[in-house]
Amino acid sequence: MATVRVGLVGAGPWARAVHAPALAAHPGTTLAGVWARRQAAAGEIATEFGGKPYERVDDLIADVDVLAFAVPPAVQAELAVRAAGRARHLICEKPLAETAGAAHEVVAAVSAAGVVSAVMLTLRHDPVIEEWLATLPGGEAGPDTHGLARWLSGSLLGGRYADSPWRHEHGALLDVGPHVVDLMDAALGRVTRVDWAHRDEPDLWRFGLVHAGGARTTVTISMRMPIMPSEIEFGVFGGAGRHRLATRPADPVACYGRLLDGVVAAVQGTGPVPVLDAARALHLQEVLEQVRRAAS
Repeated sequence: MATVRVGLVGAGPWARAVHAPALAAHPGTTLAGVWARRQAAAGEIATEFGGKPYERVDDLIADVDVLAFAVPPAVQAELAVRAAGRARHLICEKPLAETAGAAHEVVAAVSAAGVVSAVMLTLRHDPVIEEWLATLPGGEAGPDTHGLARWLSGSLLGGRYADSPWRHEHGALLDVGPHVVDLMDAALGRVTRVDWAHRDEPDLWRFGLVHAGGARTTVTISMRMPIMPSEIEFGVFGGAGRHRLATRPADPVACYGRLLDGVVAAVQGTGPVPVLDAARALHLQEVLEQVRRAAS
């Protein structure tokens, strides 16, 4: 089959380090073009990885089959709705939007257009983490089981993502939070409510999740802790057994490539639609808004 033509929206550090190399290397995709608010940055990525830089995002949307986003969540939500309205498939980053209301609009546009959507939840495409999830009993864990999630980093204190305005505004809750909630939701069953939440400086979020079967998870996250490397740990203990995970994806480009495997198959009609889609991202966003309200 012909390759799927993908347009990359965004030319920041994550787009350059992950999106562009994965799209250029995947046998089922062609990086057809790049648009960014900084035209020079779009041109640099196009020169290195292929395609051409676009001055207008609508021209890029018109020329491709799929839009891959690597932009702040507010920009992503607006452009994703516009692209879905023109029957373009979507590869989105987390969080899907800045608010659950805006995320609802993306999901509604995807549903109305009948397009494929996928969200880059990197942890879920890593083979080690997939194997960890496979060790769990499956289904909805009961009240005799407790989950633990801890992700502490100093990524907002320095490094290539420290200059990101939206990350500084929303902190770990919207950047790390979707990964954590998604993984524990997959491990113990759908999160149905937030039991409690606290926010302390520096960007330290602590909250409790309640899962459909009665299991509970305690979460601690921050992106302003002066530690390097990041401290990341997940665990499930109790009636479901003892399952500890202390890792993060070693190769996000490979994880993105595995996401593309599913997207290409779904777009070409040879595979199912992705499970980690816009509707999944909306669920995570709704949980995180509950956390914010409970903490305030």
